[in-house]
Amino acid sequence: MAKKIISNEPLEKTLWKTADKLRKNIDASEYKNIVLGLIFLKYISDSFEELYLKLKAGVGEYEGADPEDKDEYRAENVFFVPETARWSYLQSVATQPEIGKYIDEAMIATERENSTIKGVLPKVYARPNLDKQSLTGLINEIGSITIGTSKAKSKDILGRVYEYFLGQFALAEGRKGGQFYTPASIVRLLVEMLEPYEGRVFDPCCGSGGMFVQSEKFIESHADQIKQNGLELDPKDRISIYGQESNQTTWRLCKMNLAIRGIDSSNIKWNNEGSFLKDAHPDLKADYVIANPPFNDSDWSGNLLTTDARWKYGTPPAGNANFAWVQHFIYHLAPTGCAGFVLSNGSLSSNTGGEGDIRQRLIEADLVDCIVMLPTKLFYNTGIPACLWFLSRHKNGNKDRKRKGEVLFIDASEQGYMVNRRNRAFDYQKDILKIANTYHNWKSSPSEGEKSSEADQRGYADIKGFCKSSTLADIKKHNYVLTPGRYVGIPDEEDDGVPFEEKMKSLTSQLKQQMEEANKLDAEIKKQLSKIGFEI
Repeated sequence: MAKKIISNEPLEKTLWKTADKLRKNIDASEYKNIVLGLIFLKYISDSFEELYLKLKAGVGEYEGADPEDKDEYRAENVFFVPETARWSYLQSVATQPEIGKYIDEAMIATERENSTIKGVLPKVYARPNLDKQSLTGLINEIGSITIGTSKAKSKDILGRVYEYFLGQFALAEGRKGGQFYTPASIVRLLVEMLEPYEGRVFDPCCGSGGMFVQSEKFIESHADQIKQNGLELDPKDRISIYGQESNQTTWRLCKMNLAIRGIDSSNIKWNNEGSFLKDAHPDLKADYVIANPPFNDSDWSGNLLTTDARWKYGTPPAGNANFAWVQHFIYHLAPTGCAGFVLSNGSLSSNTGGEGDIRQRLIEADLVDCIVMLPTKLFYNTGIPACLWFLSRHKNGNKDRKRKGEVLFIDASEQGYMVNRRNRAFDYQKDILKIANTYHNWKSSPSEGEKSSEADQRGYADIKGFCKSSTLADIKKHNYVLTPGRYVGIPDEEDDGVPFEEKMKSLTSQLKQQMEEANKLDAEIKKQLSKIGFEI
């Protein structure tokens, strides 16, 4: 019987520490699929076995039900798990030398019974380089937690474990980790600012699907507000998601990540060519585009797409895909759609390869809504400074404001806190809501020519050093450079009420005292050195 995990740490951290010890000499990129595949199988097995027992008992609504009837599980939106794929069976054979083969067969059998995850689950457990003793230990550790029952689902145990593991694997993989994972702080900020209450949500470089998961969470967290508006739809029915991913392993992670939350992933597509060469959703017009494309990608086949219809605002340079992504997003926006995405800071000011001309045309077309400068160390995989762009095809925002001819600049470079010496994160209350509310207040406030005293009291106001609403004429004066620091200025120093003369007197006294102490220390060092024969 598997031992229970007992720790004062959160479950996900304890399980990670145990699983990571079992990794031994396997690369994080490989081990990621091994661990997350098993966690997924444990989840659907828990869900299946809970319903199986209810069907077997045949009480109430389940009276006369057949526990081996696959339709009973489909009706409850539960995956049907064949007997040899159930966790109880795998744990019973976990110590056998062929355990890797048994797990691969379990994955194949599960896919055969559930078409929505066909081709998604990993079948890598019989590899010779995977230590069978470690695999047995991993099965027992994962078996010690319950993640798929109704009670566990209500606590989102699996969601916590899965997201934590994705973040840790991204950290372990370094630069490569960015291919499948965007830090939670950035994802949550993007979603809080865009507010995807309902409609089509699109991410053409979707990684492991974090943007979609957070969009669903956003709707769930605003359920009361939605009900007040008379809308009773389930969160999963309020938005439809569309995505594309060129890395097949990452695509599989995305499909599993969405499946464990019951999110329809039928429109998450994979192909080797990627979004530029083979757009999987050529006719899609999305209400929201949310994305974190690769920074400054020089290998995007731009030389093959010089006459592409998507380049309405100028042909992107073959050596940098930043403005190819921007125009790809715009191409897929509905007439009232808006987009929020991450780009490197270079996109705000670069003039290389005609990028400055493209940026100018975007600004003059009044598509740019807001720019947010991010602090350093938010990303696990790169040290390149980054920013958020928000574009809107309908500069009345969510159909309730008039901010045409204006752009909001937010400098959030001083926001956040250090999680450790290498990584920073945003606090939800202090940072994410501060930035998002600034944007929403700006959107809901009238423009300068329409302000009333009532609007002034409840609306947006510039804050020196943090935010500034600028006109297109202001931006033109800055040669269409969009770096927020140029517009928000430097924050004023807080006046502590102490006269300048007193401050100088205090500082002079402190300096004199420090110099005296330094001289005493210097004399003592010389004295000690002379005692042992050193000449000074």
